[in-house]
Amino acid sequence: MRERMLAGDLYLADDPELTEHCLRAMDLADAFNTTPARDRRERRRLLTELLGAIGEGTEIRPPLRVDYGGNIRIGARSFANFGLTALDVAPITIGDDVQIGPNVQLLTPTHPIEPGPRRDKWEAARPITIADNVWLGGGVIVLAGVTIGENTVVGAGAVVTRDLPANVVAVGSPARVIRTIGPDTA
Repeated sequence: MRERMLAGDLYLADDPELTEHCLRAMDLADAFNTTPARDRRERRRLLTELLGAIGEGTEIRPPLRVDYGGNIRIGARSFANFGLTALDVAPITIGDDVQIGPNVQLLTPTHPIEPGPRRDKWEAARPITIADNVWLGGGVIVLAGVTIGENTVVGAGAVVTRDLPANVVAVGSPARVIRTIGPDTA
């Protein structure tokens, strides 16, 4: 069932194998979330065990919530503030130097519109990709299948329902591009 899930095919959400993976992730996330901030070594160990990959110099502030953890890859020098929810039914890829504000949600799962399959616990998912040097403001929601291009800034509270190109500022619900970002002037 896990292969179907990762391929984006319909899968049963309450499959016993998937449930076991999810429970393991919740235990590791709970341990991370309750480890004292000064115990950086243990917090890093827990994140390394929980996530598929985490780059050097990357920091995540608890609480962190994930479905499986192992489908999340985060590059170097990235930062996620308090309250990141990353539902990684499909892969979530976060680049280098990404800044994630508090209470951001990265949501890969999708559900059938038809009531019967939804009642029977069928789900699917599509990956999320966040390129290098992106800034997601507080409370941003990124939906399944979205790619955000490098250097893009997404304003607080935006709901990203479709791909955003590189080098833009996007705001609103649904998020829309309001300006282009030029080259560095520093």
